[in-house]
This record gives sequence, structure tokens and C-alpha cells, in this order.
Amino acid sequence: MKVHLQVTGAPRQVATDARELAETGADGLFTFEGPHDVFFPLVVAAGATSLELMTNVAIAGPRSPMHLAHAAYDLQVYSEGRFRLGLGSQIRAHIEKRYGSTWGAPAERTAESVAAVRAIFAAWEGRAPLNFRGKHYTHTLLPPTFDPGPNPFGPPPVLMGALGPVMTRKAAEVADGLLVMPFNSERHFTERTLPAIAEGLRRSGRTPDGFPVIAQVMVALGRTEEALTAAMDGVGSLIAFYGSTPAYRPVLEVEGWEQLHSTLNALSKTGGFAEMRALVTDEMVRTIGVAGTPEECAAQIRTRFGAGIEEVCCYFPGYAPNAADVADLVEALHDRKD
Repeated sequence: MKVHLQVTGAPRQVATDARELAETGADGLFTFEGPHDVFFPLVVAAGATSLELMTNVAIAGPRSPMHLAHAAYDLQVYSEGRFRLGLGSQIRAHIEKRYGSTWGAPAERTAESVAAVRAIFAAWEGRAPLNFRGKHYTHTLLPPTFDPGPNPFGPPPVLMGALGPVMTRKAAEVADGLLVMPFNSERHFTERTLPAIAEGLRRSGRTPDGFPVIAQVMVALGRTEEALTAAMDGVGSLIAFYGSTPAYRPVLEVEGWEQLHSTLNALSKTGGFAEMRALVTDEMVRTIGVAGTPEECAAQIRTRFGAGIEEVCCYFPGYAPNAADVADLVEALHDRKD
């Protein structure tokens, strides 16, 4: 199983962070669209390491597919073929109030953005004229001055992040792979994610072969009681934050915790973050995240997602795991005898 780790987006820290993560034996690095840009850190990481690189995810809605295509194409060239473009959506409040953009039909819009980027790539590769006409995006003009021509490393794959059945089905219809959102559980993945993938592939006439499903998981990692307590607190805090968002309610519903969402949501609006964290039990941390020693976490990841998953993105939210423990986790996930 390939293992991807999150690299910091802080400009002065990226190179050091990327090199340290490479020393753990990880296969790739990914960025999260948080307090820093999602693309620039990967430019630095591409020069600092030889690892695979991925946005996980770049928010598609506020960006033009042409902007996304240029950033991805150039990163693919600079990294010599090590880049994958991961696209995703955001909730209405962030799209309208943080990005200052227009929100609506998130699954349809994200899927169309994926299709538009791929159509732009095809035009640059000389496979087809640029003639993309969608409901949300139109791209029909490509003078030679603005055409970079074929990418020497081929166009980068375009992945799509998803949690709910509609978004997951859309990803399996149009994208080159799926990034399973980290707020998940074994039951939700089995009962809702896998059927949606199967339906999307059926609609697109594709098979699971050649369609990578990349698992993502929040990891509470530690060999000592003190380290594990801090790690579970970090993961629990992120679970509380995710759980307050309506988009993530289905995971709580599957596990029988649907009533928790309304309480978390109300507290989030008054800044009651400590109270939110207190509502997340150790059982919830171990059900939605994974927790334990590196070997125990690796085994839990394999059990949750099954033998068919060949890649995983590991998050360590709210705490700094021991580097040796991270290296042991990577080794345990690489070891197929585990």
C-alpha cells in the first residue's frame, strides 16, 4: 500500500517538512487547502524531494478550470510526471463568504470542472479541438499563443474528493480516481461509498481496474499512553469540527450518532469548541479515525478499506506524531504481510 503524508503549506517550512517526511519512507506528499495556497507548496516539495505530489484537495468551485489546468500542467512538467490534481467542493458558507464565489449544485459543478480540465488537457495534447460547453463552464477559445502544447510527461490525472453518494458516483463517472474523505467509517465506506463507486463506474462504462480509490484516514498515533492521549485529542477535535457540518452528517447517521450533529452544529455557531470536543467519545475517535501503535493503526486501515485499496493518505490533526512512529506506520502499511 502506498502512503501519502500531508506537507505543511507554510512557505518557509515546506522544504524542510517535505524532506523530513521523505525520510519516513512515504511514497507521496499532499497539500490541504487550509491557511495557505494548495499549489505553491508542491512546487517547493517537487524540488526538495522525489516523492509523488497531490492536491488533496484544491477547491474547484471558485476557480476557473483553465486556471486549474495551467497550474496542474506546469506542476506536472516541473515534477517530471509526479503530480496528480485532486479537486473537491466546499460547503455553501465557505464558497460564498470566504471565497466570495457562487455556490450551487456542488456535485454537478465539481464533476463538470473535472471534465472541463480534462477537455483542456486534451486540446493541449492535440487530441481534440477545445470545445467544452457545459452548464457551468465554457471553454472554446485556444489561440496558439496560449497553448502550451503536449506535456512531455503526459497530462496529470484528475482525481475527485467525495463523501456522499451523489458526489462519489459523479467521481466514478468522470474522474481518474477517487479521494475518499477522511471523515468516514468502515460501515459507511462499505454500505454507501462502495455501492456509489460501482454505480458511477457502471454509468460511465468503466471497470474498477484503472480507477484508483485512495483512502484517507485521521490517525491517532502513539506508542505511549501520553502520546496516544494527545493524538486522540487532536483527532477528536477534528471529528467534532467535521461532525458539526451537515455534509458529514451521513457518517454519524450510519453509526447511530445522528443526534450528535445538531448539538455540534449549534455549538460551532457560538464558538463552543471545547464543549464540542467533549462530546466526541473515544469510541467515535476509533470508529471514524484509527488509534493505537503504528502496527495497530496499519491493521485498522487495512480492515476498514479492504484489500482492494492500494493507496492511503494519513492525517495527524492537531498534534505532532513522533517521526519514528510515522516511519513505523509507513513500513507497516507497506508490508503486505501485515
